[in-house]
Amino acid sequence: MSRVQTLEIPLIEATNESLEGYGYLVDCYENSDIEIVTWPKQGWREIDQGTGNEGGATEGSFNTWWDGSTLHGENNAVQHNNCEYEEDGKYVLAYSSHPDKLVVNNNYVPAKKMYLWHVNYHPDGGQLFFPTQPGVFISPLALPGDDIKPEDFKAFYFNGTKGLYIHPNVWHEGVFPVAEKSSFMGRQGKVHARVSIDLKKEFNKYLCFRTNI
Repeated sequence: MSRVQTLEIPLIEATNESLEGYGYLVDCYENSDIEIVTWPKQGWREIDQGTGNEGGATEGSFNTWWDGSTLHGENNAVQHNNCEYEEDGKYVLAYSSHPDKLVVNNNYVPAKKMYLWHVNYHPDGGQLFFPTQPGVFISPLALPGDDIKPEDFKAFYFNGTKGLYIHPNVWHEGVFPVAEKSSFMGRQGKVHARVSIDLKKEFNKYLCFRTNI
């Protein structure tokens, strides 16, 4: 395979207008609901009304921390089974330098760029991230559809005073804080179905975005 390419995606200020179709800003965590999607029918017979959407939501902290050039994340809202893209409930979210030139266990240096290798969506419900303290964070998003391309992504910039709600089926990969350590209150569909793309394997590309507007 040829050398992995880097695609820089636009960085956009997050407003309810710019987030239309992807989600919206959240002022209050406690008063926010999660959309739950009815289980899809398998054949021509319909799902009985009032069933298939009873799993409800789950919540817990979403924590992030930098280790050298690598941004790690841990989602405590859901049960983990050590699938292909995580280990003991922990993820590799992004890198602050090109993934082929990583720095390990160095002193924390705020990222000027972030490189993204993986994206996913949840077909069973929406997802909410709300910061526990102010601080800039970024979320790369793309509209629903399995025929997605790296060029379809935009990176949304948040000043940290409000949270982010993401609609079901919207492509994302959590939240990407600039601070060395951050924590968010998280809420999402309890089934936690996940559809993933390894961008390097499928497109031979990394997504890249700047961290300041």
